[in-house]
Amino acid sequence: MKLPLFSPMERSGAEGTAERREIIIPPLGLGGTLSIPAGAYALVVFVHGSGSSRFSPRNRAVAHALNEHAIATLLFDLLTEEEEANRANVFDIGLLAGRLAQAVDWIDGDPQLRRLPLGLFGASTGAAAALVAAERLGNRIGAVVSRGGRPDLAGRDLDGLETPTLLIVGGRDFGVIELNEEALARLQGPKAIEIVPGATHLFPEPGALEAVMAEAAQWFKTYLAKGSAPGPESAPQ
Repeated sequence: MKLPLFSPMERSGAEGTAERREIIIPPLGLGGTLSIPAGAYALVVFVHGSGSSRFSPRNRAVAHALNEHAIATLLFDLLTEEEEANRANVFDIGLLAGRLAQAVDWIDGDPQLRRLPLGLFGASTGAAAALVAAERLGNRIGAVVSRGGRPDLAGRDLDGLETPTLLIVGGRDFGVIELNEEALARLQGPKAIEIVPGATHLFPEPGALEAVMAEAAQWFKTYLAKGSAPGPESAPQ
Protein backbone atom coordinates (compact mmCIF):
# COMPACT_ATOMS: atom_id res chain seq x y z
CA MET A 1 0.00 0.00 0.00
CA LYS A 2 1.33 3.40 -0.93
CA LEU A 3 1.67 5.70 2.08
CA PRO A 4 0.53 9.33 1.83
CA LEU A 5 3.36 11.84 1.79
CA PHE A 6 1.50 14.34 3.92
CA SER A 7 -0.70 14.29 6.94
CA PRO A 8 -3.39 17.00 7.01
CA MET A 9 -1.81 20.42 7.35
CA GLU A 10 -1.99 21.84 10.84
CA ARG A 11 -1.71 25.40 12.09
CA SER A 12 0.97 25.47 14.76
CA GLY A 13 0.24 27.77 17.64
CA ALA A 14 3.86 27.59 18.82
CA GLU A 15 5.04 28.84 15.46
CA GLY A 16 2.52 31.60 14.98
CA THR A 17 1.66 31.82 11.32
CA ALA A 18 3.74 28.78 10.33
CA GLU A 19 1.97 25.74 8.95
CA ARG A 20 3.23 22.33 10.02
CA ARG A 21 3.04 19.03 8.17
CA GLU A 22 4.05 15.62 9.43
CA ILE A 23 5.55 13.94 6.37
CA ILE A 24 6.95 10.62 5.21
CA ILE A 25 10.08 10.69 3.04
CA PRO A 26 10.47 7.86 0.52
CA PRO A 27 11.77 5.35 -0.20
CA LEU A 28 12.26 4.19 3.42
CA GLY A 29 9.35 6.04 5.02
CA LEU A 30 11.47 8.29 7.23
CA GLY A 31 9.36 10.59 9.38
CA GLY A 32 9.73 14.34 9.26
CA THR A 33 8.22 17.64 10.36
CA LEU A 34 7.90 20.41 7.79
CA SER A 35 7.10 23.96 8.95
CA ILE A 36 6.30 26.67 6.41
CA PRO A 37 5.85 30.24 7.68
CA ALA A 38 3.92 32.82 5.75
CA GLY A 39 6.03 34.34 2.98
CA ALA A 40 8.79 31.73 3.26
CA TYR A 41 11.70 32.60 0.97
CA ALA A 42 13.95 29.61 1.70
CA LEU A 43 13.95 26.13 3.25
CA VAL A 44 16.51 24.78 5.73
CA VAL A 45 16.87 21.04 6.27
CA PHE A 46 18.13 19.96 9.70
CA VAL A 47 20.59 17.10 10.12
CA HIS A 48 20.69 15.88 13.72
CA GLY A 49 23.66 14.35 15.48
CA SER A 50 24.25 10.92 16.96
CA GLY A 51 21.77 9.84 19.61
CA SER A 52 19.22 12.42 18.50
CA SER A 53 16.22 12.56 16.16
CA ARG A 54 13.89 15.03 14.51
CA PHE A 55 12.55 15.72 18.01
CA SER A 56 15.85 17.23 19.22
CA PRO A 57 14.78 20.12 21.50
CA ARG A 58 17.77 22.22 20.46
CA ASN A 59 17.18 21.80 16.74
CA ARG A 60 13.47 22.41 17.20
CA ALA A 61 14.25 25.64 19.02
CA VAL A 62 16.54 26.79 16.21
CA ALA A 63 13.95 25.79 13.62
CA HIS A 64 11.31 27.84 15.42
CA ALA A 65 13.64 30.86 15.37
CA LEU A 66 14.23 30.43 11.62
CA ASN A 67 10.47 30.21 11.05
CA GLU A 68 10.17 33.62 12.67
CA HIS A 69 12.58 34.90 10.00
CA ALA A 70 10.33 33.53 7.19
CA ILE A 71 12.53 30.47 6.62
CA ALA A 72 10.77 27.13 6.23
CA THR A 73 12.32 24.16 8.04
CA LEU A 74 12.39 20.38 7.68
CA LEU A 75 13.46 18.13 10.55
CA PHE A 76 13.52 14.42 9.72
CA ASP A 77 14.83 11.12 11.01
CA LEU A 78 17.96 9.93 9.24
CA LEU A 79 17.59 6.25 10.13
CA THR A 80 14.83 3.66 10.42
CA GLU A 81 14.10 2.13 13.82
CA GLU A 82 15.96 -1.02 12.80
CA GLU A 83 19.00 0.95 11.68
CA GLU A 84 19.09 2.91 14.93
CA ALA A 85 19.64 -0.35 16.80
CA ASN A 86 23.09 -0.57 15.19
CA ARG A 87 25.16 2.17 16.84
CA ALA A 88 27.65 2.19 13.95
CA ASN A 89 25.02 3.66 11.63
CA VAL A 90 24.88 6.98 13.49
CA PHE A 91 28.55 7.50 12.62
CA ASP A 92 28.26 6.36 8.99
CA ILE A 93 28.60 9.78 7.38
CA GLY A 94 28.18 8.46 3.84
CA LEU A 95 24.92 6.75 4.80
CA LEU A 96 23.60 9.88 6.53
CA ALA A 97 24.57 12.11 3.60
CA GLY A 98 22.70 9.74 1.31
CA ARG A 99 19.57 10.07 3.43
CA LEU A 100 19.89 13.84 3.20
CA ALA A 101 20.11 13.56 -0.59
CA GLN A 102 16.88 11.53 -0.55
CA ALA A 103 15.21 14.29 1.43
CA VAL A 104 16.34 16.85 -1.15
CA ASP A 105 14.96 14.62 -3.93
CA TRP A 106 11.63 14.59 -2.11
CA ILE A 107 11.72 18.39 -1.77
CA ASP A 108 12.45 18.81 -5.47
CA GLY A 109 9.46 16.64 -6.30
CA ASP A 110 7.09 18.99 -4.48
CA PRO A 111 5.85 21.95 -6.56
CA GLN A 112 5.57 24.22 -3.53
CA LEU A 113 9.01 23.46 -2.12
CA ARG A 114 11.21 23.00 -5.16
CA ARG A 115 11.25 26.73 -5.92
CA LEU A 116 12.86 27.53 -2.56
CA PRO A 117 16.61 27.97 -2.12
CA LEU A 118 17.93 25.28 0.22
CA GLY A 119 20.17 25.48 3.27
CA LEU A 120 21.42 22.78 5.63
CA PHE A 121 21.79 23.00 9.40
CA GLY A 122 23.88 20.21 10.91
CA ALA A 123 24.66 19.39 14.54
CA SER A 124 27.50 17.20 15.83
CA THR A 125 28.01 14.27 13.42
CA GLY A 126 25.07 15.55 11.38
CA ALA A 127 27.18 18.56 10.44
CA ALA A 128 29.64 16.26 8.66
CA ALA A 129 26.76 14.65 6.74
CA ALA A 130 25.49 18.11 5.79
CA LEU A 131 28.90 19.13 4.47
CA VAL A 132 29.30 15.93 2.45
CA ALA A 133 25.81 16.29 0.98
CA ALA A 134 26.41 19.96 0.15
CA GLU A 135 29.59 19.12 -1.74
CA ARG A 136 27.88 16.35 -3.70
CA LEU A 137 24.68 18.29 -4.44
CA GLY A 138 26.60 21.34 -5.68
CA ASN A 139 24.65 24.51 -6.40
CA ARG A 140 21.37 23.08 -5.13
CA ILE A 141 22.55 23.87 -1.59
CA GLY A 142 22.98 27.58 -0.98
CA ALA A 143 24.35 27.64 2.57
CA VAL A 144 25.40 25.39 5.45
CA VAL A 145 25.49 26.09 9.19
CA SER A 146 27.17 23.73 11.66
CA ARG A 147 26.36 23.77 15.39
CA GLY A 148 28.95 22.07 17.58
CA GLY A 149 29.83 20.02 14.53
CA ARG A 150 32.47 17.49 13.62
CA PRO A 151 33.36 18.76 10.14
CA ASP A 152 36.53 16.69 10.20
CA LEU A 153 34.36 13.59 9.70
CA ALA A 154 33.46 14.89 6.23
CA GLY A 155 36.91 13.79 5.07
CA ARG A 156 38.04 14.70 1.58
CA ASP A 157 34.69 16.27 0.69
CA LEU A 158 35.76 19.33 2.67
CA ASP A 159 38.45 20.15 0.14
CA GLY A 160 35.99 20.57 -2.72
CA LEU A 161 33.21 22.35 -0.84
CA GLU A 162 32.37 25.79 -2.23
CA THR A 163 29.02 26.25 -0.45
CA PRO A 164 28.99 29.19 2.00
CA THR A 165 29.59 27.58 5.38
CA LEU A 166 29.34 28.91 8.94
CA LEU A 167 30.85 26.89 11.79
CA ILE A 168 29.45 27.70 15.24
CA VAL A 169 31.35 26.29 18.21
CA GLY A 170 31.14 26.73 21.96
CA GLY A 171 34.03 28.59 23.54
CA ARG A 172 34.44 25.77 26.08
CA ASP A 173 34.03 22.93 23.60
CA PHE A 174 37.72 22.11 23.81
CA GLY A 175 39.03 19.84 21.09
CA VAL A 176 36.05 20.50 18.86
CA ILE A 177 37.16 24.12 18.45
CA GLU A 178 40.47 22.99 16.99
CA LEU A 179 38.77 20.49 14.65
CA ASN A 180 36.53 23.26 13.34
CA GLU A 181 39.43 25.66 12.85
CA GLU A 182 41.30 23.03 10.86
CA ALA A 183 38.22 22.33 8.74
CA LEU A 184 37.67 26.04 8.12
CA ALA A 185 41.08 26.30 6.49
CA ARG A 186 40.14 23.58 4.00
CA LEU A 187 36.80 25.01 2.85
CA GLN A 188 36.88 26.63 -0.59
CA GLY A 189 33.85 28.95 -0.55
CA PRO A 190 32.68 31.82 1.66
CA LYS A 191 33.27 30.71 5.22
CA ALA A 192 33.34 31.87 8.82
CA ILE A 193 33.67 30.50 12.32
CA GLU A 194 31.74 31.88 15.28
CA ILE A 195 32.88 30.90 18.77
CA VAL A 196 30.19 31.45 21.40
CA PRO A 197 31.94 32.54 24.64
CA GLY A 198 31.42 30.24 27.62
CA ALA A 199 29.34 27.68 25.72
CA THR A 200 29.92 23.93 25.88
CA HIS A 201 29.10 21.32 23.24
CA LEU A 202 25.30 21.36 23.54
CA PHE A 203 25.00 25.13 24.18
CA PRO A 204 22.92 24.76 27.39
CA GLU A 205 24.27 27.94 28.98
CA PRO A 206 21.98 31.00 29.24
CA GLY A 207 21.99 32.89 25.94
CA ALA A 208 24.19 30.35 24.12
CA LEU A 209 21.53 28.76 21.95
CA GLU A 210 20.04 32.20 21.28
CA ALA A 211 23.43 33.21 19.88
CA VAL A 212 23.33 30.16 17.58
CA MET A 213 19.86 31.16 16.39
CA ALA A 214 20.91 34.71 15.60
CA GLU A 215 24.08 33.69 13.74
CA ALA A 216 22.31 30.97 11.76
CA ALA A 217 19.43 33.23 10.76
CA GLN A 218 21.81 35.92 9.55
CA TRP A 219 23.92 33.45 7.55
CA PHE A 220 20.92 31.92 5.83
CA LYS A 221 19.43 35.34 5.15
CA THR A 222 22.68 36.47 3.56
CA TYR A 223 23.05 33.49 1.23
CA LEU A 224 19.49 32.27 0.63
CA ALA A 225 17.45 35.46 0.32
CA LYS A 226 16.49 37.03 -3.02
CA GLY A 227 17.26 33.97 -5.10
CA SER A 228 20.93 33.86 -4.17
CA ALA A 229 20.77 30.06 -4.19
CA PRO A 230 19.19 28.40 -7.25
CA GLY A 231 16.30 25.99 -7.16
CA PRO A 232 16.51 22.83 -9.27
CA GLU A 233 15.23 24.54 -12.41
CA SER A 234 17.97 27.20 -12.41
CA ALA A 235 20.89 25.18 -11.07
CA PRO A 236 23.58 24.48 -13.66
CA GLN A 237 23.45 20.95 -15.11
